[in-house]
Amino acid sequence: MSDTVYKPGDHVLTTTGRGTVIDVRATPSGKWVFGVEDADGVVGYFTSQGLRAAEGRR
Repeated sequence: MSDTVYKPGDHVLTTTGRGTVIDVRATPSGKWVFGVEDADGVVGYFTSQGLRAAEGRR
């Protein structure tokens, strides 16, 4: 499996903007999903395919 692994505290770019990983969970099908909080405090869940590493703070 070639999924990129992110950990809590990592700064990422999502399909909706920039944020920080705050949660990592496995789905029943074996995929990893990452909870990302944006600057407004909204949390969204994404697979690794929906994330890219970002430099610096949000």
